Amino acid sequence: MDRIETLCPPCSDASDSIADPGGITGHVDRFTVDRLPEPAQWPDLRCVGGGLTYPARLNVASELIDRWVGQGHGDRDCLIGAGGIWSYARVAATVDRIARVLTEDCGLVPGNRVLLRGPNTPMLVACWLAVVKAGGVAVATMPLLRAAELAQIIDRAQVDVALCDERFANDLLAGAPAELPVLTFNGTAPDRLEARIARKPDGFTAADTAATDVAVIAFTSGTTGRPKATAHFHRDLLSVADLSPRAILRTRPDDVFCGTPSIAFAYGLGGLLLFPLRVGASVVLLERTTPECLLDGIRRHRATLLFTVPTAYRALTALIEEQGSTGDALPSLRLCVSAGEPLPASTFEAWKAATGCIILDSLGTTELLNAVIHADPADLRPGATGKPVPGYEAMVVDDQFNPVPPGQVGRLAVRGPTGCRYLDDPRQANYVQRGWNLTGDAFHVDGDGFFWYHARTDDLIVSGGYKISGLEVEDVLLHHDLVEECAVIASPDPLRGTVPKAFVVVRDGVALTNDLARDLQDYVKTRIAPYKYPRAVEFLEQLPRTETGKVQRYKLREMERRGGDADGE
Repeated sequence: MDRIETLCPPCSDASDSIADPGGITGHVDRFTVDRLPEPAQWPDLRCVGGGLTYPARLNVASELIDRWVGQGHGDRDCLIGAGGIWSYARVAATVDRIARVLTEDCGLVPGNRVLLRGPNTPMLVACWLAVVKAGGVAVATMPLLRAAELAQIIDRAQVDVALCDERFANDLLAGAPAELPVLTFNGTAPDRLEARIARKPDGFTAADTAATDVAVIAFTSGTTGRPKATAHFHRDLLSVADLSPRAILRTRPDDVFCGTPSIAFAYGLGGLLLFPLRVGASVVLLERTTPECLLDGIRRHRATLLFTVPTAYRALTALIEEQGSTGDALPSLRLCVSAGEPLPASTFEAWKAATGCIILDSLGTTELLNAVIHADPADLRPGATGKPVPGYEAMVVDDQFNPVPPGQVGRLAVRGPTGCRYLDDPRQANYVQRGWNLTGDAFHVDGDGFFWYHARTDDLIVSGGYKISGLEVEDVLLHHDLVEECAVIASPDPLRGTVPKAFVVVRDGVALTNDLARDLQDYVKTRIAPYKYPRAVEFLEQLPRTETGKVQRYKLREMERRGGDADGE
């Protein structure tokens, strides 16, 4: 196996500020430049411990691909898809030709926004890289968004061009203005992108972008309502690829990455694009992310690192148990990462029993781009989310921004090399305070520095003076043999203010009865403090979720207020 050197300098003992160096933008189209928050509203950007130094002129796509080809590693596997394996050299050539189509045929100039739509495929990743290499701003979207949702994003980001998997074009065409150029790929249209790039010559000079030019507009997933547009710079994309992968995952060139999150999701962008390409590794891209497809992808390509959500780990565990191959079912895996939703202890335990692998929980946000609290295999405490990722610092504060003592629940505040920058959004002032990013999560930190998740701050249940973590109640319910999944929220109550209410999805074939509801309540009472048990239980066929798999608890709260269904129909 070829050894590939990295460009990540070791961390020093200093806390290095990485504030905007004042470089001249490479963007001709100043849409994002002019809509960033005022610098006084930015978080305090710093790499705690130092170690992140990037040049003032930087193009992240060139760093991720061209660098490896230039070092003689072009024949290494890069992207593994349904149609075969793409080497780094093939990716580089395809990216350059797509960049030519964008600039020569579509008139793209640095700073233009390009919408990307489709499931994870080599061609989608090549399009993302080409947009960024040409100096454009990538606006990746979840493949199951509908016309109205896409129309909102197109309008909000003032998209100039769209690149879309042909199989997912109908909703885009229905939601896009007639004048928006839409180029399709992975299809049969005569003028599809593959046919266009076949007519282009090799080679494309990367746009001369500043390290602080916006490379990505990422939209939040909408767990709390109207999505927000977050901007991330070229240097931000390298920062997240140079921190947790190096310090916690110990990523290396012979790793094979695999997982389910879309690259439109910050979790997927990191785990299935930035992380593998930063170290010259390969990544399995799954168009379909059913448990069966994921299990087959891991086994077929001997994946070593897995990135998915707790729901998928539970489904994979059940599938492995059905096959009777528990104990060492996935021997190629060395580490598994979870994000998107809290990781219940029951899921951790069942996965370890089925595979022998541990799951590393993590918490990140779209605003911070990737994980900022992460479990470490060298310092693991099951049930805790983990400790701050090297390069970040975190604390738990009260409503007056005073740090709270160990064991007390408060608001999570984080700062580091990445941070929140909403485009033209007054909610910037809520997320960034005193230079810290307030993620909206309720945590406590223990005496050993481990951070323990409780809920979103607006999901914390206060009942009769008691503070109750819905997550704790959910974890108990998930241990019940008849429960498939659940969510616990605060339900209005005239006596206690609010009470815990459980929305439960039962396993296939289970009869829904009042006795079952009482059984679940008694089950909780006997395992945690009785005041925490769900005073009400409602059964649903499915929980409302975002495209990224997160439970939309705000919809359940709205349903409680309305007395209707979770979709408001």
